[in-house]
Amino acid sequence: MTDNKAPTLRTGGQVLVDALRINGVERAFCVPGESYLAVLDALHDVKDDIELIVCRQEGGAAYMAEAYGKLTGKPGICFVTRGPGATNASVGVHTAFQDSTPMILFIGQVARDQVEREAFQEIDYRRMFGQMAKWVVEVDDAARLPELLSQAFHRATNGRPGPVVVALPEDMLTDWVDTADAGPSLAIEPAAPSGALAQLQILISQAQRPLVVLGGGGWSNQAVHDIRRFIETQHLPVAASFRCQDLFDNTLPHYAGDLGLAAGPQLVEAVKQSDLLIVIGARLGEMTTGGYALVDIPVPKQKLVHVHPGIEELGRVYQPTLAINAGMKTFAAQVAALPAVGARGHADWVEQLNRGYRANFECPRSPGDVQMSEVIAWLNEQLPHDSILTCGAGNYTGWVHRGYQHRTFRTLLGPTNGSMGYGVPAAVAAKITFPERTVVAFAGDGCFLMNGQELATAANYDARLIVIVVNNGMYGTIRMHQERSYPGRVSGTELHNPDFALLATAYGLHAETVVATEHFASAFQRCVASNKPALIEIQVDPEALTPKMTLSQIREKALASR
Repeated sequence: MTDNKAPTLRTGGQVLVDALRINGVERAFCVPGESYLAVLDALHDVKDDIELIVCRQEGGAAYMAEAYGKLTGKPGICFVTRGPGATNASVGVHTAFQDSTPMILFIGQVARDQVEREAFQEIDYRRMFGQMAKWVVEVDDAARLPELLSQAFHRATNGRPGPVVVALPEDMLTDWVDTADAGPSLAIEPAAPSGALAQLQILISQAQRPLVVLGGGGWSNQAVHDIRRFIETQHLPVAASFRCQDLFDNTLPHYAGDLGLAAGPQLVEAVKQSDLLIVIGARLGEMTTGGYALVDIPVPKQKLVHVHPGIEELGRVYQPTLAINAGMKTFAAQVAALPAVGARGHADWVEQLNRGYRANFECPRSPGDVQMSEVIAWLNEQLPHDSILTCGAGNYTGWVHRGYQHRTFRTLLGPTNGSMGYGVPAAVAAKITFPERTVVAFAGDGCFLMNGQELATAANYDARLIVIVVNNGMYGTIRMHQERSYPGRVSGTELHNPDFALLATAYGLHAETVVATEHFASAFQRCVASNKPALIEIQVDPEALTPKMTLSQIREKALASR
């Protein structure tokens, strides 16, 4: 019998886009390039299913994809062209890797018959991204796209989440093939064995000064709810690792603060005094451990329970008393069901740590007419509890992290790799993804101009975010370190800035300039009422370098120590 069924021929670009649809992709971020025109053409046919967000620079596009991955738990999808496009996008890949965020970066590549000639914009992406991504693959055969993209989605989301890089030779994307699609990727989470849960209960019952540290990727709303039940049932104090404050309601009496750059002295001391650290999801990296100084290497003096979805992280730096390879959703559900053990003995310890957290709100008056601590306090009182705050890197984040209390999951988008320029594109992605929620981006003057052009993307897609630019005329964090190490010898840290409000107006945004604390609230309210994307430039005194110390005090302390 003759099979009259005609083969279903598709281009490589069409096969790729079909794989995106099968895996539930609803949005992709890009800067267009001639190296993946066949994909752009295939996306034209599915524009009702997959929204294509066109950005102004590949770094901004990659940051948006990373932010989307954080917000949704699904891989953020980014398309860029070869060479310069890929190098620009690498900053988002590094952020996704250190932040354990699922992401897939697709890069156009030179044609297969031009490889190893240093053709126009050619780069070997396996070598370039080898240590920066979970997996790097170059697809040489369009018929293998379903297989390799299925692997890409599985790798990005399972185990420790992270970025995958897929290179796409441009001639491969125009090949016609008859190939079967794979199904959607599967979520695979390891669970804690019953023996490990029993041992955890014993350790909690024996501890006098336990401390839970939450962090990392792979969380969900339900997992956060379940871990809160565990914390409250066992009556444990809980801290967040660097920029993971939204994993636990900061207003609850069990919260002890975040182990980041704005960590309070009481919390830092509590880590040293603790006799049991229960680290769930966090890697215990440099920022969370105060430069690896709070926990001894390789064997901590505290008993250490380390729970992580990536088995390669267990024992990597610290040898744990109890290592548990488990996914956050599964583990949280398991421990939420455990009965209370020895909780009464922790009451004073929990209250002591929470008191220290609340004391860390207190800041001396800063030089100048703008008190950033009061600005953040006003936002803390006024913003809806599901508002999303974004930030990049810089001393301005010290006020945000010290004074704002996160009540619900995924209300903070900040790069744990300390990457500047993240706040604006992350906020654009957040507002496009959740248009009904308030989104506020924080940026320093140096931080803002690294990706401020994405205001054009906000205007284009009517993403009604509010950007707050804290302008002190310098690269503040570097100046702080400079004054500590080389007091009075200013070099390479001064900035000459544009009129940020005027710049925002040129993009079509509503804009305000604030030079005194009492002007901020009305300026913010006018931004909300404008029904447009908006920007507020806050001009702060250069002396107001940190929440606790002025620039002059930092310099004087450094000189006195010599």
